[in-house]
Amino acid sequence: MIKFKHVLNGAAAALGTTLALAACGQATGDEDSPGSGSAEQEQYNEADVHFAQMMIPHHEQAVEMADLADDRAGGEVGELSDEIRDAQGPEIQQMQQMLQDWGEDSGEDMDHSGMAGMLSDEQMEELADSEGEQFDTLFLELMIEHHEGAVDMAETVLEDGTSPEARELAEEIVDTQEEEIEQMHGMLGHDTSGDDTEGREDDEGSGDQDGHEGH
Repeated sequence: MIKFKHVLNGAAAALGTTLALAACGQATGDEDSPGSGSAEQEQYNEADVHFAQMMIPHHEQAVEMADLADDRAGGEVGELSDEIRDAQGPEIQQMQQMLQDWGEDSGEDMDHSGMAGMLSDEQMEELADSEGEQFDTLFLELMIEHHEGAVDMAETVLEDGTSPEARELAEEIVDTQEEEIEQMHGMLGHDTSGDDTEGREDDEGSGDQDGHEGH
């Protein structure tokens, strides 16, 4: 009987230890769950959502402009419009997926008319009514303005956003579109690097002339 009692006591002690460990494990799991949920929530914020909701229609208008170039533009502008469409089409899909993953609204019902660089209906109609060299010039001028607006929006989310995916996309937009802005200025014959120099030379010439007149 004594031996059997020792066996029972040992089994009871082992069971108690097992239950205690299980309780500790359950407590740890409960504590980790809120933490992991908070980490997921911190992967994006309102700035990231606003960026995607605004940039989607902004990109869509750029694609519309590129579509107009198909049967209106010259060779060089036509190639650029293809590059713009090829780059921004997949980015639209990426941002739509981002909003879906976040459980956020697409923003289709929002007013996008006041966005930086967004063309008015009248400007789009003017572009659609032009052809050849006139179209090329107007397309480049309007697309420069459009790209500059997109760069501003991307830089804003780089300052205020928290989503790694949104920030990576914003950096890509800034790099690509700033390069294209420079390219389009060159296609228009703009020598932006010499503007300041010419201005200084004009000022210096005026100053010299005024000095000579003073004498």
